[in-house]
Amino acid sequence: MNHYDLIVVGSGPAGRRAAIQAAKLEKSVLVIEKGRRVGGVSVHTGTIPSKTLRETALNLTGWRERGFYGQSYRVKQHIDAADLRQRLLITLDHEVQVLEHQFARNRVQQLHGAARFVDPHTLEVTREDGELQRVSGTSILLAVGTKPYRPSHIPFDGEAIIDSDELLDIDTVPRSLVVIGAGVIGIEYASIFSALDTQVSVVEPRSTMLDFIDREIVEDFTYQLRDRNMKLIFGQTAEKIEREAGGKCRVELNNGRVLHSEMVLFAAGRVGAVGELNLEACGLEADSRGRLKVNPETFQTSVPHIYAAGDIVGFPSLASTSMEQGRIAARHAVGAPASEPPQYFPYGIYAVPEISTCGLTEEEVIARKIPYETGVAHLRETSRGHIMGLETGLLKMIFSRKTRRLLGVHIIGEGATELVHIGQAVLNLKGTVDYFVENTFNYPTLAEAYKIAGLDAWNRMDQGPREAPVATAQSLDSTLQAMKKAASS
Repeated sequence: MNHYDLIVVGSGPAGRRAAIQAAKLEKSVLVIEKGRRVGGVSVHTGTIPSKTLRETALNLTGWRERGFYGQSYRVKQHIDAADLRQRLLITLDHEVQVLEHQFARNRVQQLHGAARFVDPHTLEVTREDGELQRVSGTSILLAVGTKPYRPSHIPFDGEAIIDSDELLDIDTVPRSLVVIGAGVIGIEYASIFSALDTQVSVVEPRSTMLDFIDREIVEDFTYQLRDRNMKLIFGQTAEKIEREAGGKCRVELNNGRVLHSEMVLFAAGRVGAVGELNLEACGLEADSRGRLKVNPETFQTSVPHIYAAGDIVGFPSLASTSMEQGRIAARHAVGAPASEPPQYFPYGIYAVPEISTCGLTEEEVIARKIPYETGVAHLRETSRGHIMGLETGLLKMIFSRKTRRLLGVHIIGEGATELVHIGQAVLNLKGTVDYFVENTFNYPTLAEAYKIAGLDAWNRMDQGPREAPVATAQSLDSTLQAMKKAASS
């Protein structure tokens, strides 16, 4: 039986980053992947496929150019499922090749099969040919990710009543779609198919959606969705879903309302993929949603040498944060010093339009009783936005009136998930509103919205004595001069 310093179960964002980090520290590492190809849910059914589908839909429909050429403008008149899948397969092949190369270059060993615990340090792997192989590890990281929640009363058929994983294998683009669940996954797919001119209805049991996002952003998002005739039905549940004789789907809500559509997407949550791990053998127990509780600083479970990272530990369930969790867990597992998880990280929702946020929402600032001011810029106010034909989108920043520091940045619109990193950097460096007012941004760019929003807040804030900035212009200038001198020597 082979023994390793670290065994990683799962090769998604958390697993692959952990494996490569441990290997770079010259530790023996084994990655066990259940699927035929590495990459996990992120590469094959989650992050990469959904974002590729979004980009393909926006390109083929000409969505970004409709501000100039009208709502009837399309790059391709008839878009079918094969058009959507073509780009997806190319992207997935590239992602897998990159990951395989990274594993090979760092001498990370791989084993394909389903893993289950035999004891706290030993795993038994059932390979595709049925052969059983046992391996042991000094430390073990569980990064198995999640799978769609599939309640027993939903008659999934993989054709017209599907979950978010099955959506990638559809044969036709439906003319009508009912989405059950207005979480991140549900609302992303709902808005993407709406951009494909599918008639979409979203059913959500709660009275609101995306509660962790700033309310002003959600209100703008809701308005845009309804403006293009998407039906948002809040406070209702789907009591019964069935196929009718003609092949269409019938969705009966608890208030008696009936919805008809060609397809139903059930996207009301995901559960940890821990069913086959035999957690009892190692002393762990998952919650009702298959998630494992961990130390948020080290990602250790209740069994000290067993770690967990990624979606399996719950919110925020992002590929970006999962990678960092995996890296931190791996360093701690092999005895290397590890930094604390970042205080501020961006959250991206790849809907149409994009939403991205970092830091405190206005509601959180109010709850903490922090005196504050906001600054807002509409993307159409920028020259770049006008050139691009943008009619919607806004950037909102929240500042402390006392310290002038940036507390949160919230963006909806084209390029939101890229633009947010400027605000993220200022947040982590404890920057103030004065940075945005005094800084120079490329022209014309959407990033100019930061200056517009900064001025919007600055004009309503007291202009009295300021707290000393984290880095003065003089110190920055000295640093630049030193860098230039080092480069020329």
